[in-house]
Amino acid sequence: MKPLLYLSACGLALMSAAACAPTAPPTARAALDCPANQGDLERTSISPDKKTCLYASRDGDQVSLRLIPVSANYEMALQPVEQELQAEVQTDQEAASAKVTVAAGDAKAAAADAKAAAASATEAEKAARQAAEDAGHELADADKDDKDTPRGAHPDRNEHAHIDLPGIHIDADDDGKADVNVGMIHVNAGENGAVVRMSRDVRLRGEAFSRDKRGFRATYILAKDNLKDGWKTVGYEAAGPKAGPITVAVVKARTGDHHDVFDDVKRLVRRNGGV
Repeated sequence: MKPLLYLSACGLALMSAAACAPTAPPTARAALDCPANQGDLERTSISPDKKTCLYASRDGDQVSLRLIPVSANYEMALQPVEQELQAEVQTDQEAASAKVTVAAGDAKAAAADAKAAAASATEAEKAARQAAEDAGHELADADKDDKDTPRGAHPDRNEHAHIDLPGIHIDADDDGKADVNVGMIHVNAGENGAVVRMSRDVRLRGEAFSRDKRGFRATYILAKDNLKDGWKTVGYEAAGPKAGPITVAVVKARTGDHHDVFDDVKRLVRRNGGV
């Protein structure tokens, strides 16, 4: 009779999520689990302590998978990583220097082509005359279209959109600038690119029925036109127990189409972060 009562009590306990939830967090990870390949990423090295693994793709993308301790909270542990990525954005002086270098190269190429350009002067002059005639026709057509536009119409007026709803905040204008906040996702876009942030609490692996969300997932992406060394997108994907250690993958992508590499990175991070 006692075994039956015991089994019945266990059955009732299983129906209660709180009763079935683990009372202690999973064992903290001491080393990374770095497979030789993850999607398009190929492992290139592992540190002796197995707390850093480097990956690369055929397109030249680079990923640094790291196991980082947490002292105060995971947000503070991620701050140095974010600062490291922000340092990949060129300063105004660096951008100006890069433009000078490019301009010098263009000047050299222009000098080399000067002789060929001089030989084609006659053809260029003829093309210029034709272009001037075409421009005159287009100007006349544009003037006619302007006269046909109803008075009070302003087709080029700058438009501004503002949406403020519970959990959704959007500010956007015709200049390409936008500030979007939807739940835990924040996007700030401008003429030089976009910054994306996402952070949310999650349950750790094995704690699906726990009331407490002891883990987290976070994403940070810089997709800008003024990144150093020809990078188009840099960022990180992070996850793990809030108490640490946490798994962070620092990503540097060669193309603006970075979704594939981030998908592979997310799988690496979840594998090690235990979320």
